[in-house]
Amino acid sequence: MRSALTIAGSDSGGGAGIQADLKTFAAHGVFGTCAVTAVTAQNTLGVTLVEVLSPAMVAAQIDAVASDLPPAATKLGMLANADIVRTAAEAIARHRLSNVVLDTVMVAKGGSRLISDDAIAAMRRELLPLADLVTPNVPEAEALTGLHIGSVRDMQRAARQIADLGAKAVLVKGGHLEGAATDVLWSGGRMIELTEPRVETRHTHGTGCTLSAAIAARLALGDALEDAVRAAKHYVTLAIRQAPALGRGHGPLQHFPDRGAGS
Repeated sequence: MRSALTIAGSDSGGGAGIQADLKTFAAHGVFGTCAVTAVTAQNTLGVTLVEVLSPAMVAAQIDAVASDLPPAATKLGMLANADIVRTAAEAIARHRLSNVVLDTVMVAKGGSRLISDDAIAAMRRELLPLADLVTPNVPEAEALTGLHIGSVRDMQRAARQIADLGAKAVLVKGGHLEGAATDVLWSGGRMIELTEPRVETRHTHGTGCTLSAAIAARLALGDALEDAVRAAKHYVTLAIRQAPALGRGHGPLQHFPDRGAGS
């Protein structure tokens, strides 16, 4: 059985962060391990409190997992501050972790900021060159590049610019734009558009976490990158479509969807 590691924050509501990642790993038949970077008090309505763990504790968790349960893929989510970004980068290099998927988590679905400005700069400088895939949404791609993104063509420009910072491949997610849910993947000198029908619903909490975790799971299982991204995007579409309608705000997905329904 393959294993995967998520380095991310905890969501007490269970819809995003390490909780979403571990469910997604399990849904793909991958054994999930984790290194918690921060504890958040949140639900479908928003985040009420964040406590960031020490870099030493984050490093110790990664070292414990990598030394005994070496992951076939690693997904990074909420990293909170520059010290934790550097800690994660050092651990990835130290353990020579492969299939690194960086989800550039910056803002929670309810609008709460989850990362500092110096952490974004450190991410650009230290983590992007170690990433096999970076998965920013439109606001995150704007923060990384300084571009205004209002179209698929703008997403393509941003993907190339982020790749120029060192990432091996970039997936810019278009969920914040109008129309069909189109993402663009820049990989191996090719620009690929990936489209699924948009699901009109408020239950989209944790979509970014879930997508990046699903990609990491598929990479852990041996999929080629493009195949992993396509399979993960379809999985997330099903997970949104079959969301259990929990909570009064942005509800969680169904991380164990019936893959024969609506496919």
